[in-house]
Amino acid sequence: MTDRYAVIGNPIQHSKSPLIHTAFGSATGQDIEYGKIEGAIGEFAATADAFRAAGGKGMNITAPFKLDAFAYSTDRSPAAELAGAANAIKFDGDRVCAENFDGVGLVRDVVHNLKRPLRGKRILLLGAGGAARGALLPFLAERPAELVIANRSLDKALMLASIGSEHGAVTGCTYQDLIAQKFDIVFNATSASLRGELPPVHAMVFLPGALAYELAYGKGLTPFLRLAQNAGVAHLADGVGMLAEQAAEAFAWWRGVRPDTREVINRLTVPLV
Repeated sequence: MTDRYAVIGNPIQHSKSPLIHTAFGSATGQDIEYGKIEGAIGEFAATADAFRAAGGKGMNITAPFKLDAFAYSTDRSPAAELAGAANAIKFDGDRVCAENFDGVGLVRDVVHNLKRPLRGKRILLLGAGGAARGALLPFLAERPAELVIANRSLDKALMLASIGSEHGAVTGCTYQDLIAQKFDIVFNATSASLRGELPPVHAMVFLPGALAYELAYGKGLTPFLRLAQNAGVAHLADGVGMLAEQAAEAFAWWRGVRPDTREVINRLTVPLV
């Protein structure tokens, strides 16, 4: 019997999740059907209930419903608790289990696909919102020399750093505090690129041989990546690998088998030009 899954968001037409999970199902021999649902704002619970009543087994969650999915769930993983948001749920009898695979997907893309270890490196994370929260513990689990979180609001950066402080070397600061600091890997977890804007970071933050990683995907050479390129950074990446890897984590959580991601990443990659 075919098992039903879906991604929910608003808007949702742009989502690549059906393509990704359908490819995963074919590659692993799993009998699934995967669709997309444009949920009405303020009606997440009713929409999820209807999908569940119709036999749905699980859902991926995208903007703006990650907080709604977290509130809707009955059982939450530590990653979901830390992020305060869920990007995947599954239905298990009366239970609704919530997970957040964004951070682990990001780390796997960098370490496994891009062959850039985080251990012993100086890492800069731009932004202190939901994406940064999801990445915090997976980053620190890799034992970087230091993780610096920069944000417009110092309070938010310090709060996030305090959450991670017992897990590794992490500090919070404003963008102005980055003067004279340099990093091996710089992640843009702000929403600036979604608006075609540049986060307020200077071009001198990149060490020779650095990696500049844009969490947004499919945008080509964003203002952040262009800044890095103009600063002489040769290693640029966007979030397409993160998208595929977090999807593979959700698929494995639902189905018990983890698909290979390389074909999907190659299919979705947009040249950074």
